[in-house]
Amino acid sequence: MYVIITLTANDNGEGGIMALYALLCRHAKFSLLPNYQAADEELLTHHNLGYSDRNVPSSSIRRFVERHKKAKTGLLVVALFGACMVICIGVLAPAISVRSSIEGLSVRATNVPNSEYDTTAHTLSKIACKSYEENETRWCNENKRGLYVSAGAMREEKHVVSMMVMFLTGMSVVIVMACVLLVVVFVLQHRGGRKVAFMFAPIMILWLLLIAIVGVYNVIVWNSSVYQALSPYYIYKFFKDTGKDGWISLGGIILCATGTEAMSAELGYFTAASMRVAFSSVIYPCLILQYMGQAAFISKNFDAISTSFYDSIPARANIAMSLSGFAYLTMTFVTTWLMSLVINLVWHKSLIFSLSFILFFGSVEIIFLSSSVMRIPKGGWVPLVIAAVFMGIMYVWHYGSRKKYLYDLHNKVSMKWLLTQGPGLGIIKVPGIGLVYTELATGVPAMFSHFLTNLPAFYQVVVFVCVKTVPVPYVPHEERYLIGRIGPKSYRMYRCIVRNGYKDVNNHEDDFEDDLVMSIAEFIQLEAEGPRILDGSVDGRMAVVRTSEKFGTRLRRSESAFFPESSTSSALASTPVSSSKSATLQNLKSMNRQEESTHLNHRPMVRFELLNTKYRDIHVKQELLELVEAKHAEVAYVIGHSHVKAKWNSSFLKKFAVNMVYSFLRKNSRAPSVGLNIPHICLIEVGMTYYV
Repeated sequence: MYVIITLTANDNGEGGIMALYALLCRHAKFSLLPNYQAADEELLTHHNLGYSDRNVPSSSIRRFVERHKKAKTGLLVVALFGACMVICIGVLAPAISVRSSIEGLSVRATNVPNSEYDTTAHTLSKIACKSYEENETRWCNENKRGLYVSAGAMREEKHVVSMMVMFLTGMSVVIVMACVLLVVVFVLQHRGGRKVAFMFAPIMILWLLLIAIVGVYNVIVWNSSVYQALSPYYIYKFFKDTGKDGWISLGGIILCATGTEAMSAELGYFTAASMRVAFSSVIYPCLILQYMGQAAFISKNFDAISTSFYDSIPARANIAMSLSGFAYLTMTFVTTWLMSLVINLVWHKSLIFSLSFILFFGSVEIIFLSSSVMRIPKGGWVPLVIAAVFMGIMYVWHYGSRKKYLYDLHNKVSMKWLLTQGPGLGIIKVPGIGLVYTELATGVPAMFSHFLTNLPAFYQVVVFVCVKTVPVPYVPHEERYLIGRIGPKSYRMYRCIVRNGYKDVNNHEDDFEDDLVMSIAEFIQLEAEGPRILDGSVDGRMAVVRTSEKFGTRLRRSESAFFPESSTSSALASTPVSSSKSATLQNLKSMNRQEESTHLNHRPMVRFELLNTKYRDIHVKQELLELVEAKHAEVAYVIGHSHVKAKWNSSFLKKFAVNMVYSFLRKNSRAPSVGLNIPHICLIEVGMTYYV
């Protein structure tokens, strides 16, 4: 039942903790970043099939969380903690799983030398011991002759020799084979997850069928009445007879209750229907048969409790189980808690149903989780430490990014100041398009006024580009660009909001400049034809223009094949530069264009032309003509090079988080220009200092 419910709560086919958190942020205002826009609700992937927020009364839980910032922060921390546990599993599970599977090979070789490696290790340990005995005899003779040898030196060498013996005798062929297998698996994974899955799928199917056959065999041979253990009466009797010891023993079977969340997290690779069929028809029956077979075997062989599956399981395997098991169960509990919110806020079920879900399944998980807490001193602290480190990094990054966004929001340029400057903004305008990157979805960033104050010149067409992530897994390409205008038409200032899903990957092959010019041209035409043409996909003066039937027909686009370097250079160098009166500046600009052509000669040359059509408004034709000429002249990217610092009166913890941790993360993370695929030759960086 738990599997069926959790697999149903998918975000357009994506599962896991962050997918559930995205669902909640999409259906309620739980996000701490105030970059929400009404146009985001018009995305095709925004509403799940069969569930809509329209004409649905607001829940009391939703109103409470939306009004209290601490509740939003708590929800974010819980989601981040669950996500960090996923990272812990990614760190620990491969090594533990591979070694556990390889250890079974040593079962059949208990009476046979494991390998030449073990023989070599045994020989080396004997040599080390003999060497220490000879040195000890020599020291005793020297002391008798009056030569002083410190006891510390003797203890130090004895410690080194003992450690060498322990290392050589403790190592086994199991560790070597596990390391080799891990290397092979990760090398194959580099080829692609699908190829690895295609290779291991037959192995997993064969393994499940074999353990099911072994389970049936053990039931028939050892105890055919073991099926009665399926009755809940025996678990009651077990806890009644064992008491506290039975509760502590739950930590040894913790992994049997954690696989369901793992299946939910894998929804991005498989469909929910296929996972339901596979789990209910193959995985679950095979596991039940195997566990029944082990129970039947143990009922007649009490001395073989630790060897029910293998002939022997080292104690270290139990510690390894506590490492990954605690992380798995914590992740499962976070998923259950978020699922209860999804049931109430996304599925619009009653609060009683939501509470019943978390009380029923959450109580079972709390019992297992409380039992596994007893194993924290024995190795369970490792995933907690790893999760704490990663959660601290994630939270500080989110905290610093939010403070930086709020600073931009509070210090943005007012529209009144912009209008008082006039269409020319009181500066010198040069041919070209200036793409000003900002995190603001509304308003003009302070970086733009800072640039004009220090250098009163800019391009004739200005486009403020905001790249933001919306809480949906994928955004269709035709809905990605949201185009609008800033100020009157004579200002030639536009806004482009590029919306990406949290699973979208930046495709460096897409030509953003050409798509942007086509989208702005479409917006100019649709705006002239009237607001009714915009299909209602409007946020103020912004619209999704690529959904228009006439998109791509407003301008004639000519694309040449890959130009050789000489022709490209001549074409770029021949572009008129009307703003450069000095011959020296013209030569420098020509040299820069030739250098640019050497980097871009693998891309086709694209030029735009106006169609020979009659325009009802001559100003529309003039605006389109200026846009095309600016594109042919030059396209420059303006991005902020920011330094974020805490205010002087901030607390020590805030100064440490912002000035030390957040600054370190920003300096050692990928530069925004690289993530946005901005050509370095066209990049202009504006220094800004943020006191948050």
